[in-house]
This record gives sequence, C-alpha cells and structure tokens, in this order.
Amino acid sequence: MRIAVENGVELEVEVCGDGPALVCVHGFGGAKEDFADHVDALAARATVVTLDLRGHGASDRPDAVAAYTLDRLATDVATVADALGAARYRLLGHSMGGMVARRVVGRWPERVEALVLMSTAAGPPKGIDPDVVDFGAQLALDDFDALKQVLDDARPLGTPAYEQLLADRPGFREFADWKWSRLAPPMWAALAPAIAREPDGLADLAEVRCPTLVMVGALDGAFYDGSIRMAAAIPNARLVVYPDAGHHPQFESPEAWRDALVSFLADVDAGAIR
Repeated sequence: MRIAVENGVELEVEVCGDGPALVCVHGFGGAKEDFADHVDALAARATVVTLDLRGHGASDRPDAVAAYTLDRLATDVATVADALGAARYRLLGHSMGGMVARRVVGRWPERVEALVLMSTAAGPPKGIDPDVVDFGAQLALDDFDALKQVLDDARPLGTPAYEQLLADRPGFREFADWKWSRLAPPMWAALAPAIAREPDGLADLAEVRCPTLVMVGALDGAFYDGSIRMAAAIPNARLVVYPDAGHHPQFESPEAWRDALVSFLADVDAGAIR
C-alpha cells in the first residue's frame, strides 16, 4: 500500500500477519525487502510492517536534498504507524534505521512498546571519515554511477561474512545492485553526511523504559563498539552478539537472528521483561 507522510510524498508499505504491530525500519541504502526472509515467521505472532523510507525502494523520491533528514524519517515512521492505527508498536531499526528508531522512541516514548536496535550506534559509525563522506555526497549529485563504483571498490561496511554471503547466496549481489538502482541521489547526499556526523546520544538512552534488544555482529567494526555501549546504557537491555556476522546479521546469521528476535518478542508478550 501507499501511505502519504506529507504533501507530495508517499511511502511504499507492506503489512503481513496478525498480532501486535512490529515496524521494521531498514538501513541507509536498504529496502523493506531486507526483512523479507523473515516476514512469514514473524507474521505468525505479529502484524509485521515493512516500509521503504523516502528516497529508497518504491517510495517517493523528493528532489531536494533538504527533504531528507533523520528527524524527518522518524516523523515518517510515526506517520505510517498512525495511518495503520497502531497506537502502540514494537520498533526495529537496522543501522541508519536504528538512528531513526532512537528518535522515534525519544519523541514518542508512549507509543513504542518494545525496541530492537540492530547493527547501529548512538553516534557516528566508527572509522568513517566525515570529510570523505562529504566528497561522496557531492559525487552522488554529480555522478551517481561513479559513486557506486567507488563504494563497490572501497566496501566501507564490508566484512568477511558479507563477502561470503555475496559468494554463497545466488542472486544476492544482484539484489544489492537492485536496491542501489532505486536510491535517490539527493537522499544519499543528505543522509550519508548526517550519519557520519550523528551526535552522541548515548546519555539519552538512559531514559528508554521499554524492553530493548540490541543485536550486532561481532565482525561489524563500524557499529560493534557502539552497540555494546548502547546495551550498557539502556536499562535492562538484552544484548545478542552474532559471532560470525557483520553488518547484516539477518542475512549472515539468519536462523540465530530470527530465533533471538522471536524469543525477545515472546518475552515481551508474556511480560517477562520490562
């Protein structure tokens, strides 16, 4: 379905299953299909909501760089939940989606029943030079195909687990290329520098009161340390580390990822964690 989040901007949204709402927010350059392998299993116990953020996938692609901020994405997610009648919902954010999810729970804590922060941090990714990202942002506007070649060569979030995934899973490289083909260059130019300069919000996480699960791959050099710090800062947070995964544990350690998420949601349903 299409849901309008502001005048002239609609997001592509899919809803599957029945039960408490679980809103899944993909990362920078991702798409709602990043969760597709697990939707059927999750939908057995939840109403699973996946969406393409603005400038991604099948959602609208505003032309103005100013149309893309992390705060605006948070408002979009909350607007989608409102449109679906989800007064309270469980919220999962991957990478940049985790930065969006932190903003949602910070602004509307009464709406978020449980929080899952996956491969993300309460600050900038480790080892990413903001000045280099600024160069990439300008290249995104000048020559988006050239930027893709630079990133394919540099692989800033590449890990042995991801390289193995590309080698072993038929069609996965094509899937990654397909996601890139659906990105808006102004989105890349706006959000990449914002992520690289994400303010340190670790202290704010002490105010999170909903059950929280932090998930991270041990090989995710950009976000591992940040995830560990978030789990320590959030009261009673549950931490799961996937020893053989990098930045995309839902693909790189899929069974373990799904089992940990389903177990967490079951405990939320049972009131076993607060």
